[in-house]
Amino acid sequence: MNTKRSTSIGAVLSAACGRKDFEYELIGDDKIVITDVTHSTAAVLPGALFVCVTGENVDGHELAQQAINAGAAALLVERHLPLDIPQIVVADTRKTQGMVAAAFWGFPSDDLLLIAVTGTNGKTTTSHLLGSILRQHGLRTEVMGTLSGSRTTPESTDLQRQLAQFIDQNVQAVVMEVTSHAMVLHRVAGTQFALAIFTNLTPEHLDFHGTMERYFAAKASLFTPSYTSIGIVNYDDVHGRLIADAHEIQCFPFSLHDVQSISASATSHEFTWKTNQVVVNVGGKFNVSNSLAAVTAAVQLGVSETDIVAGLAAAETVPGRFEQVRASSGFDVVVDYAHTPDALQRVLLAAREIVGVKHRVLVVFGCGGDRDSEKRPHMGAIAAKFADYVVITSDNPRSESPAAIAQNIIDGISTHGANTIVKTEIDRRLAIQLALNSAKSGDIVVIAGKGHEKNQTIGNNVLPFDDVAIVREILGVVA
Repeated sequence: MNTKRSTSIGAVLSAACGRKDFEYELIGDDKIVITDVTHSTAAVLPGALFVCVTGENVDGHELAQQAINAGAAALLVERHLPLDIPQIVVADTRKTQGMVAAAFWGFPSDDLLLIAVTGTNGKTTTSHLLGSILRQHGLRTEVMGTLSGSRTTPESTDLQRQLAQFIDQNVQAVVMEVTSHAMVLHRVAGTQFALAIFTNLTPEHLDFHGTMERYFAAKASLFTPSYTSIGIVNYDDVHGRLIADAHEIQCFPFSLHDVQSISASATSHEFTWKTNQVVVNVGGKFNVSNSLAAVTAAVQLGVSETDIVAGLAAAETVPGRFEQVRASSGFDVVVDYAHTPDALQRVLLAAREIVGVKHRVLVVFGCGGDRDSEKRPHMGAIAAKFADYVVITSDNPRSESPAAIAQNIIDGISTHGANTIVKTEIDRRLAIQLALNSAKSGDIVVIAGKGHEKNQTIGNNVLPFDDVAIVREILGVVA
């Protein structure tokens, strides 16, 4: 970490309260200088303000002494601890830490063109497409999200530090994915966005949110004056219309009705926008909506039509997002992160459009363990309905039995087309090999669920596993 800063606790609290008033009690000297704000004992450096967050499994207050031993100069706590160190006592450290971290780093979002992208599906692709447009526009741009870290949206203390580092690196714009978990857990507290994009909403993370209503409320909370003044919303999705109809902020819609002459292959999609012929090197017809999200945002940011079209054309393939594995096998192979019912259906429909009815769609997929189990039978039914050949396998089973997860998926396949073949092969590598060996010229093989991921979690073991690399190995393709 090259970015360095030091300031007094008093100055930080004054700046934080200047943005959003909150009650606190300072026990100790407000002139104590701090050099960082962190919630992680592993990241504590001498002079840090350590945030004691009460988590699901660990109470950060129990780690306070460990943080002090590592050099912490002060604590942000929910209750006064019997320790001889300055302490800021607040009602909820998780809610407060983002604003405090933002104040410490000088509210870095004020000095960046910061764009948020949220939605069940399409966040990563939309972010990368908009990032390419902004670079074409001449802005030094970074993209944060699923492909850039262990968490799609970092914890608030890490996020504010990262934004400050971007400023020190002369970054001008940042496009970042913001998850529903991030909103509920206040990870973007203290952050202001130039605009926020809503891609879509379909059932996902219900193990965390409980209901679709709560899931939507978490997403919709981003589209309020606390975070932004402009929303870019998908009018083809009822939830996008609901966000706009709430009139919390000014919203600009996008829809497939805005464009003409849509076509797509395994490697690209095209459409006519206004008088512009747009070509994007990302396969799958469903990605047209993601391109339109990026286009509509760019228009509101003042980017010219010329730069928008050129930026989309310059966009590179997004890893694990309808990513074609090129081979001389006579059939197409695409790897996609689709791990929700809606995403799987979109990918399979896009695959069907590519091969038509004369050739087959083959799909390999599983479902993650220790996650929303209700979606498993739905994904089984979708696979059997929209593919000709289905291989059910492991995804990241984690602590669950892979065979039990597979059975949950199979339970959804009560009826399917007479010509649909359904097989189960728990070993993911063998499952991929089975599908590839079964494919014929003109077919398309979709390997879904893991996308860009480079490992597989089985029990407590994290093992190397890369769908794209496995396909290349089986087909004898040199990367």
